[in-house]
Amino acid sequence: MAVTDSQNPLLGEDTCGSLLNKLQEIWDEVGESDEERDKMLLQIEQECLDVYKRKVEQAAKSRACLLQSLSDAKIELCNLLSALGEKGFAGMPEKTSGTIKEQLAAIAPILEKLWQQKDERVKEFSDVQSQIEKICGEIAGDLSPSDQTGPPAVDESNLSLKKLDEFQSQLQELQKEKSERLHKVHEFVSTVHDLCSVLSMDFLSTVTEVHPSLDDSTSVNSKSISNGTLARLANTVSTLNEEKQKRLHKLQELASQLVDLWNLMDTPPEERSLFDHVTCNMSTSVDEVTVPGALALDLIEQAEVEVERLDQLKASRMKEIAFKKQAELEEIFARAHIEIEPEAAREKIMSLIDSGNIEPTELLADMDNQIAKAKEEALSRKEILDKVEKWMSACEEESWLEDYNRDDNRYNASRGAHLNLKRAEKARILVNKIPALVDTLVARTRAWEEVHDMSFAYDGVPLLAMLDEYAMLRHEREEEKRRMRDQKKYHEQQNTEQDSPFGTKPSPARPVGSKKVVGPRANGGANGTPNRRLSLNAHQNGSKSTSKDGKRDRQSAPLNYVSISKEDAASHVSGSEPVPASP
Repeated sequence: MAVTDSQNPLLGEDTCGSLLNKLQEIWDEVGESDEERDKMLLQIEQECLDVYKRKVEQAAKSRACLLQSLSDAKIELCNLLSALGEKGFAGMPEKTSGTIKEQLAAIAPILEKLWQQKDERVKEFSDVQSQIEKICGEIAGDLSPSDQTGPPAVDESNLSLKKLDEFQSQLQELQKEKSERLHKVHEFVSTVHDLCSVLSMDFLSTVTEVHPSLDDSTSVNSKSISNGTLARLANTVSTLNEEKQKRLHKLQELASQLVDLWNLMDTPPEERSLFDHVTCNMSTSVDEVTVPGALALDLIEQAEVEVERLDQLKASRMKEIAFKKQAELEEIFARAHIEIEPEAAREKIMSLIDSGNIEPTELLADMDNQIAKAKEEALSRKEILDKVEKWMSACEEESWLEDYNRDDNRYNASRGAHLNLKRAEKARILVNKIPALVDTLVARTRAWEEVHDMSFAYDGVPLLAMLDEYAMLRHEREEEKRRMRDQKKYHEQQNTEQDSPFGTKPSPARPVGSKKVVGPRANGGANGTPNRRLSLNAHQNGSKSTSKDGKRDRQSAPLNYVSISKEDAASHVSGSEPVPASP
């Protein structure tokens, strides 16, 4: 230190007083005047004041800067807390105390942490807003990558958790909507796939025409979910459904035509089985048709070709089909015991087909109409015909019983005699019911004739005339029996008076010439055809059929392709006179 002080007199122990003493010594040696000395001292004092002043100003500026920094730090702290939505921060002093630097030192770490928290919050906001913008773009139909537009602008004045929760809630709603839209897109695409499969259409070209991102090769999240895509998908599904409905209707019409033609021409089952894939959808609804290729255009064209081929074949086989229907019509009339002229009807059919004046389909439809009417007429006659059958059966039993009663050996112990005895007992019961059955049959027949305004003919013979003749013959037979019984009693009485007391009583002779009641099937064929002579005789004897108002019933006109026998039509006379009661 001594060496240093000796080398530098201004350092070490030098002070303002020692320097002033040295200056006095120098002035004394030089001989400066008091005035100069005063000037120099004033100058030194002024320079000292200037130095102090500059130092004070610098210190004041430094203090002002620190105060401004402290104020800025406090403002920044308030702004950060406000932006982050925080009312306070952990570690923050409750009261401001200490020097300015101490206060700055206390605020600095808090600001650092808040800046770090702000950066993290800004990043969170940016991520959420980026996802929101991306989903909104997808919904709007903008699938451009987000890096081309840059990150979204974040409002740093409000980075509160409440605002972040709002964005996150918005994001969740958008994600939910995106999920629902993806589900709808998937459903639409699946429906398009199923419809294209049923219609045999190219699914890939159909769905990519709506939007290229709907291809199966793209990921699920990359598929378009915009309103436009959903609308176009819905329109595509609607169009395909309409096409499906149209094709199904066309196919069902073709299938119905095929079945009608097959039934018309008696197509064998093995030939029909070739078109099972067409006829299997005749009664199915649109939603039930799910088999791939079930409504393909080539399948419909194949069915159209087959229908056309069968139509041509039907025209060539029209006579055979018409005669088959005519045979069916004749069979209906035969079962209903309505007499017709089949030869005339067949000749008329032949002339109509050969002339070409009528379409084959019209002819068959007309014959089908005749068959339907014949069935209705047969149904209306069924109740009466059933009673006629019972009446005829009873008449046959009555005829058999007459023969049985005339057999003198009927009580002999021959083989089968007990069976005939049982039959005779049943026959007597049945014969006793004949009068009531005839009365019921007459009433039903007259009611039928009044409703239909025509005579009820049985194989060309008026049924009432048959019943009148049967009643007349039965009455005659009963009268003859009564006469025979009276004659027998008379002969027995005469024989009793002439016989001696010890003579033997001769057996009465068997009645000869007893008139047998002629039943409805007496001269009938194997199928029970009634005797037409009965009606003719009844007509000659004056039996007539009249309605309640006294007018004669008219015979119904024949159908177009069924000719009624002219010979039988002349004998259609129905009897309406009261039937004589059996004694």
